This record gives sequence, C-alpha cells and structure tokens, in this order.
Amino acid sequence: MPRRSIWKGSFVDAFLLRMKKKRDLLLNRKIWSRRSSILPEFVDCSVRIYNGKTFVRCKITEGKVGHKFGEFAFTRKRRPSRTNIGQGRKKGKK
Repeated sequence: MPRRSIWKGSFVDAFLLRMKKKRDLLLNRKIWSRRSSILPEFVDCSVRIYNGKTFVRCKITEGKVGHKFGEFAFTRKRRPSRTNIGQGRKKGKK
C-alpha cells in the first residue's frame, strides 16, 4: 500500500496540535479524530478514543507512535466461534 508523501508529513488534527504544547490538557482527553497520527509528544498520555458508540481508554506508549488513533479503538465486537456451544439438530435424522 503506498504511503503518504514524505514532504506532506503525517496528518494530525488541528486541536491535537494545539494540545501538543499543553501536555497536561491531553491527559484523559476525548478524541474523535481517529485518522490523526500519534506524535512522540503524546507518549505516556492516557486518551479516550471514540469508536462510533463509546469512548475507549487508551494509554499511548512509544510503540504506538506513528500509528493512527483509530487503530487502537476497535469498532466491532469480538464474537467467539460457536462450534461447541450446543448440540442442535443433527442433519439427516428426524
């Protein structure tokens, strides 16, 4: 998959750029911008990322720098496979 041009830089929403300077304002902050990249200045901050229904708490670590906020707030529920839950009706017999 082609990357964004290097000369453009990574996309960060305008309000996050303002919060970059005031680090204490970013602590436990609600973020709707899932498309914004995580900057190194956000490391060790705890943010809440909107997944379309609720806010998911996320701690920013060094390994998450360069990724998008939306990668860490899943929008779909995990459902376990339903292989051994019940016997049900056997095929072929009535």
